[in-house]
Amino acid sequence: MLAKFRPLMATAAKAKPPSALSVSTAAERDEYPQYNHTDACRHLRWTAKESYEYMHARPWSRVVDFYAMLVRTGAGTAGLAEMFRKDEKDHISGTDGEDFETSSEKQMAVASSKARGGRWERLNFKIVLSYHGGSFDGWQKQPDLNTVQGLVEKHLGQFVDERKAKQLQERSLPIEGCATVAGRTDKGVTALQQVCSFYTWRNDVKPSDIKDTINEAAPDKLKSLFVSEVSRQFHPNFSAKWRKYLYIFPLDQDAEPISGKELSSIILENPEYNVTCRSFDVAKVDKIIRKLEGKLLSYKIFARDTQASRSDGPATECFMFHSRAAVSKLYSADENFKEGTKVMCIELVADRFLRKMVRVLVATAIREAAAGAEDDVLLNLMEATCRRATAPPAPAEGLCLADVGYEDFNKHKCFIVD
Repeated sequence: MLAKFRPLMATAAKAKPPSALSVSTAAERDEYPQYNHTDACRHLRWTAKESYEYMHARPWSRVVDFYAMLVRTGAGTAGLAEMFRKDEKDHISGTDGEDFETSSEKQMAVASSKARGGRWERLNFKIVLSYHGGSFDGWQKQPDLNTVQGLVEKHLGQFVDERKAKQLQERSLPIEGCATVAGRTDKGVTALQQVCSFYTWRNDVKPSDIKDTINEAAPDKLKSLFVSEVSRQFHPNFSAKWRKYLYIFPLDQDAEPISGKELSSIILENPEYNVTCRSFDVAKVDKIIRKLEGKLLSYKIFARDTQASRSDGPATECFMFHSRAAVSKLYSADENFKEGTKVMCIELVADRFLRKMVRVLVATAIREAAAGAEDDVLLNLMEATCRRATAPPAPAEGLCLADVGYEDFNKHKCFIVD
């Protein structure tokens, strides 16, 4: 499947920007039957091919470089504050990492310090990581691939206790640690404050030792922002209460929406033709995704390769705490905010996310906004039975795991607020 799209990906960046609109007959559109819903819209929806081409024909290198700068400087989520004119103090930890450790975690850490036997004797460490998605083949460890998990576990091997090291040697396996993560990210997806954990029975390991070791693994591409000892009860995935993703989408600097007068003249002169709009309004995207906020819904239609990962509740249900879109600008080290690239930022906070859910959700919202669909179109799409009713996933280069929370969700810490 990937081989089929590689030639298209290679030429998409070189392709000229599409015209403001295109027209086609209903017979021509029947060649791309990918919708089983009847939501009304003013313009034709893009086909899967049109949506794919539109998404990839962007200056993604600017987004990639921006994420790389945030990782290199170790700014974490606080590095995004300037984009939204927010106070960095709300998104950054102190020098001792105080903000990364909640009161509940501190209590668990105190409980684990009591003299207990068995598995409670081992030390459990919480590690907050920042890594550049374009430099790795995703999080999950895979043979012969440069993954974040593989690199982290390789360097954690020096903190493994003697008993486990001997067991690994007897099985002819490399001496590596075991890192459990809050959520796996795909290839190309950046993380600014990813959370993982590591345990060992050695009592001489200090958080600073782990932090320094990880920072030496891949300078400027992978950084350990903070490491703390937590209770054995802490689990980076199941203890998390919410995750925050940010998608940055470069906008066409000179794109102009089609005027109503222009549309009317085309339709009147050619009543048998339909119009495909090649631009969208960010405000419309915001209205569409806001309909998801504060609801527990099944996102199966927006997921790809979904498998049940929870023992309770429907496997595809997610509660969306926050969903907004806004215009902002990217900046680099040699330019200020005003001179940056104009982008659309989509901020999503939910209790959990399904595989590729954010990327499909972003691409579908943009497609529906360009078509002039109703604001509740995404809710109506969830009743569809075929995933082809949604758009192909947006490029991974724009996606960033901004934060993972272990305390109750606080809307004031979001970037895009009213």
